[in-house]
This record gives sequence, structure tokens and C-alpha cells, in this order.
Amino acid sequence: MGPENENASDPDMVPNPMQVSATTQPAGATDADTVVLGAFEGEQPDGQAPKEVGELLASGEARHSFKALGLAHSEGRRWLVVGLGKRDDFTPERARIAAAVARERARELSAVSLCWQAPAESSTVAAALVEGTMLADYRFEQHKSTPAADEESRPGPLERLIICSPADLGDTVAQAAVVAEAVNAARDLQNRPGNDLTPTALAEHAISLGGQIDSLSVEVEGRDGIAGRGMGAFSAVAQGSEQEPALITMRYEGPGAQGPTLGLVGKAVTFDSGGISLKPGAKMAEMKFDMSGGAAVIQAVAAIARLNLAVRIVAVVGATENLPSGRAVKPGDIVTAANGKTIEVNNTDAEGRLVLADCLCHAVAQGAERVVDLATLTGAVIIALGSTYAGLMGNEDELAARITAAGKRTGEIVWRLPMHEEYDELVKGTYGDLDNAPEARKAGTIIGATFLSNFVGEVPWAHLDIAGSAWDLGRSYAEKGASGYGVRLLVELARSYSA
Repeated sequence: MGPENENASDPDMVPNPMQVSATTQPAGATDADTVVLGAFEGEQPDGQAPKEVGELLASGEARHSFKALGLAHSEGRRWLVVGLGKRDDFTPERARIAAAVARERARELSAVSLCWQAPAESSTVAAALVEGTMLADYRFEQHKSTPAADEESRPGPLERLIICSPADLGDTVAQAAVVAEAVNAARDLQNRPGNDLTPTALAEHAISLGGQIDSLSVEVEGRDGIAGRGMGAFSAVAQGSEQEPALITMRYEGPGAQGPTLGLVGKAVTFDSGGISLKPGAKMAEMKFDMSGGAAVIQAVAAIARLNLAVRIVAVVGATENLPSGRAVKPGDIVTAANGKTIEVNNTDAEGRLVLADCLCHAVAQGAERVVDLATLTGAVIIALGSTYAGLMGNEDELAARITAAGKRTGEIVWRLPMHEEYDELVKGTYGDLDNAPEARKAGTIIGATFLSNFVGEVPWAHLDIAGSAWDLGRSYAEKGASGYGVRLLVELARSYSA
């Protein structure tokens, strides 16, 4: 939420990466130390399951109700039974949750290798099992003097995950692992404190990805370059901090790409104090998460490139701190954005829309033909939608529908909020073209999107307000801390253009 107050170790290194694979063998034929079986209501366990599993269910120690757990030992290994509820109610999102629940129990058992007998011959379910396991396996301990994995009393991360299915799901499982790794990499960026993840550090991370992935190019410009592009709104936010801001531009063109160039724009305020319009002290520490949109964009583009999707991407991330100082932008100042529009900065804590304004202009100037931006923009979206949905607003029905469908497939669901010409009146300025923080406390989330709509011209565009979803998501695979929200959604959106 830098919800604009509308209220150590190398980050590119993944310690002990999990090995993920698929097999057409039954789970009992693998060498995993723990096997997971799903139990649907009214159905017997898989025919390959040992009798102890059936006895566990018959005794009631294991149950068919969703997320219920039971444990049996047979054939020299553990057999973990997870209730899946009614088969007709089973979805990929339920598969993610079931996988996360199983992973947590397996952690307690100090499991090293885990094998899931896929409960349905479905590529989407198999991918969800991989995602749920890997996301639940995530831990952020880079700044702890004694990481949990080094403590004898606490188990380390899972070393191997095997998905068993009669169908050959090797490609599906491998691709799901790439996406899940990207989500966890975004979570690493989000969780890093502001004195570690500065705008420069985020830019260096993007550059390192460009060095690792041949098809990905990355360009970074600093304070002078941002000002030189006429980005007066972005520059105004950045001028209060001694830290150098960064305009990060990433480009990818996949093999055989023929569709429109997809522009992805991310807000990356690495720490948001609110500036002169200072935020309350309570929970201000959480404002390190105000770069979550930028983290999602960076890691999604990396995943898209690693998957060789047949799309064209131009991604723009605006990274800066928002701090008060003698040179900080002041309430009442008027700045000029890259498209020439003037903005009254009546609240310096409505800074994300200033950064995004210039980044949206830049994405369009770089050739984006469809634009999606992600930002922890308003506290109002949390009041409206909680952490269940991200807010979606935009200027084209087809793009909004495509994003909504991608959200349903990935479990990163969105809810579209209306935009209407009457809202345009609310963002008009008194002394400049636009007001970044109208006094009327109406439709705060929509007003943020209405402001941004002034910087995309006629290009189809959608805005995702992820302030309620970016951290403390409350789902079994992302309970507390950073969620990496948006990575899976953006990758799936790119897939929809690559088909």
C-alpha cells in the first residue's frame, strides 16, 4: 500500500533451489520420502495407495473435508492424506491451497522429497500443485544471523518435488516451476528493507536479470536522465531523497511474436514516508512494500523471457524513495509531466500516481500498444475489496476481460471498478491541469485510476491497484509478508497474447 495514505545476501541467488519434476509412474514407485494423496468426498483413495491409507480414512483419522490432514506410514515412507472436498468444487486455486497445507505438514515431518499423486489429469491442476508447494516453501531469512535451515531443530527447504500423473506433464510442471520461482524472487525484493533495497539496488537486480537472460535487455537512467526526458512528476517525487532514482526499461521479443506490444508498468517506491505530507508512524515500516508493483513487473518479465513466450514486451519501472527534506516537493507545488500536463501536488503522499504518470507516458513512447500498470496505490482499495481481489480499472473492455480471465486462471483475481466521465471533473486542478489529491474523499481508488488515464492517450490501458494483495495476503501459500502478487497474473496475460 504505499497506499498513498489515502492513508545481505545476493538477491539473485536462490539458496537450495527445489528440484521439480513429473513422472507417469504411480507415486509409490518414486523414491520420495513423503507421498501426498488427495481424498475427494465419496471416493476411495488411489488404487496404488497402501491399505493403511484406506484404514486411516475409514477410522476418521483422515477425512475428505477440504484441507483435512491425516498421516500413515507404509512401505518405508510417509503417506500424507489431504482432504479435497467435493470433486465438483475442486479448482486450481483449491489445488494450490491443498498443496500449501501439505507442504506445511511435510515441513513439520522434516520431509526432504515430496511426491504428489495428481488428483486430476489436468495440466492446470498440476501447475497449481507446483505453485502451491513452492510458494508455501518460501522463507525470507537473508537478514537473520542464524537462518532456520542452519538450526538443527528446524527443517530446511524442500529439496525435491515430484508430480505423478498418467499424463505426461513434464513441460507443464517445468513451466510452473519457472513462474513460482519468479513469484518467490519478487517476494525477496519486496521483503528486503528500504536500507537494503534502494532504487539503485532494484535497478542492479533488473540489470543482472538482463545479463542472465539473452532475450532480455535492460536500460537504466538516473536522476539526470529522468529530468532530461521531461519527467517532471517523477523527478518531483525523487527530489526529496539523496538516493538516486531509477527509470528501468526492460524489453523482450519472443520467437514468432506477432501480437501487439504489451506494456507493463510498475510503481517501485522503495520506501514511502509520505514526504512532506508525512504518514502516521504506525505501520510506516510496511511502506518498504510500496515497490511491490515494480517487483512484480520485473520478475514477470524475467519469467516471460525464460518461458520464451511469443510476445513483445516493453516494461517500465519507476524506482524512487519518497522522503521529506529541505528539497522535497511541497504541497501546492505544480509540476509538469512528460506529456506536458501540469499537476498540482496537493498531497505529497499521493506520489505513486506522479511516478506512474511519467512511466505510462514512457511506455507509450516506447511503442506499447496495450498497457497494464500495477501499483500499491490507495488504501481505499483495501476498504473496498480487502485482500481477496485487486482493483481493476481501465479504458477498454477487451483488455479488462482478458486480465480478468487471466486472474481467474491463476488465482490472482481482480474486480473491475467503474470509470465515468464525472470522475474526470474531480481530478481537474485549480491552478494546473490536474490535482493529484482532490479534497473530496470520494471514490479514492477510482480517482487514482482516473488521474492515470490522462497519461496513456488512446492506447488500451488497465490499472491494477494491488495495495490489498501485495502483502499479508492471508492465503495458505502466502499468509504473511510479501505475496509476489501480480507475477502469475502478468505471465498468464502474456500467454494469452502468445497463443
